[in-house]
Amino acid sequence: MKDFLIYAIVFLFGAFVLYLVQKLIGLMKTEERSQPNTMDTRTIKQMVDEYRNNHLDAINKTLGLNDAHSVSFGLKTLKKFIADIEYQTKKRNPGISIGALGVRFYYAAYPKESEWENFENEKTIGKDYAHKHTLVMIPTLKKKISNGNYQDYDFNPLDKATYFINEREIERPIAMMAMDSNSNDGQSRQVMAQNHGQTIPPADDAVETY
Repeated sequence: MKDFLIYAIVFLFGAFVLYLVQKLIGLMKTEERSQPNTMDTRTIKQMVDEYRNNHLDAINKTLGLNDAHSVSFGLKTLKKFIADIEYQTKKRNPGISIGALGVRFYYAAYPKESEWENFENEKTIGKDYAHKHTLVMIPTLKKKISNGNYQDYDFNPLDKATYFINEREIERPIAMMAMDSNSNDGQSRQVMAQNHGQTIPPADDAVETY
């Protein structure tokens, strides 16, 4: 009986130590995950100024407009878009890891005001956004190519046919995302994408730091 109690005490002590070690490892991992990415403010200002003083200036002079120089999206909108990418992808192919998924930011511009009537979102986006820069976010999927390297390919989580590179039109991989390859009438179809953050201008630039 005495030996049994000793063994029980040793077992419980070992289990307690193991529990503490696992907790400590978990805390360390949590601390590692919580370390945010940072950039030096001088570097940010240098990069922003480089764009405004060169690219933006050239655009404004060439097109004769006061183009947008920043775009912001609500955190709720971004989190939903990212969560939808992961959920819809896992729903159709559980074998795809989150590490293979990403988002590509396309530089884009709203239509001219004269073309606004044909714009899909004309009723929800004011014409003061016309012809200004914006961003369109498209989901990407990392796949291995013939030379053994990996590339991030645009894909549509809602369409499993876009998950496989070898089934795409090699010359026009992006068109697969935007158009139905089985359609002969040229009608567009819905793909997962996110657009229309707050651009400055037309919004007030008093809220900006850089």
